[in-house]
Amino acid sequence: MINAVLILDKPSGLTSHDVVNRIRRITSERGVGHLGTLDPMATGVLPLVLGRFTRLAQFFNDSRKVYEGEITFGFATDTYDAEGLPIGPVLAAQPTLVEIHRHLSALTGPILQRPPIYSAKKIQGVAAYKLARKETPVEMKLVPVIVHRFEISGVCGDRARFVAEVSAGTYIRSLAHDLGQALGCGAHLSKLRRTQAGEFNLAHAVTIEALTAYQQTLPPPHVVSNLSEYTLSDELMRAGSVSPFIHPRLILPKLPCVTATPAQIAYIRNGRPVNLPEFSDAPLVKVFASQSELFAVAQRIAGTLFRPKVVLG
Repeated sequence: MINAVLILDKPSGLTSHDVVNRIRRITSERGVGHLGTLDPMATGVLPLVLGRFTRLAQFFNDSRKVYEGEITFGFATDTYDAEGLPIGPVLAAQPTLVEIHRHLSALTGPILQRPPIYSAKKIQGVAAYKLARKETPVEMKLVPVIVHRFEISGVCGDRARFVAEVSAGTYIRSLAHDLGQALGCGAHLSKLRRTQAGEFNLAHAVTIEALTAYQQTLPPPHVVSNLSEYTLSDELMRAGSVSPFIHPRLILPKLPCVTATPAQIAYIRNGRPVNLPEFSDAPLVKVFASQSELFAVAQRIAGTLFRPKVVLG
């Protein structure tokens, strides 16, 4: 069994579910889950959890995401991106940077956003896109999201390049669509690349091709002091000198680490609380059985007494 976090540079044309199936075949690990869907058209950072580390997914729910991409003006589509069918008239629209900037403030900060009909958003337990494909009427309710940053970096003809930093659950497709509606010319998302998800960015990501080429027994990852020092390259992976997996001490960096004694490990394995005197304020801590073996995440009950919340060992 492989218990690990893997950051994939997702290629275009694959759904997140397709990626999960690919990683299962490559690693022979059946337990694989992704932390935040990427549309088939989109590329970039897709964090994956493998083995028992799938139990850690609950701690990644609120991660910010950063994207860069392209918006095309002139018509909207039913999917809000380039893979959909045009809706409404097709206009020869070439908005200026000044015109676009007039509408960005309304799409920045805490806003109410309507997700696309063709999305994985659940409607009475069913994904909205499944209902839309059956031409079943779908009412998408407004959802509160936070757009921390939405910047247009350049305009060329009917296309604009952008960078966006958003809260979990924000649809960049909806941002593009809503901008087109505000300009009165229609718009859709034509390119999208996720450059960061939570603490992970493209420097930590590996391609499917490089992971496939990594055939030998995986060596232990290098132990480094912080995530900014931990980078991957296809060349190093093919040479077998670096692991594709993120070191356990670098995941969930907001949680302090503690290496437990054998007696404490036995208590945690049986679901019993343990005393961790060095942590009096932290609500959650990562408990290690060794330098690289993440054994559990424990939750503070009171004072320095912690109860296991998730046991991985």
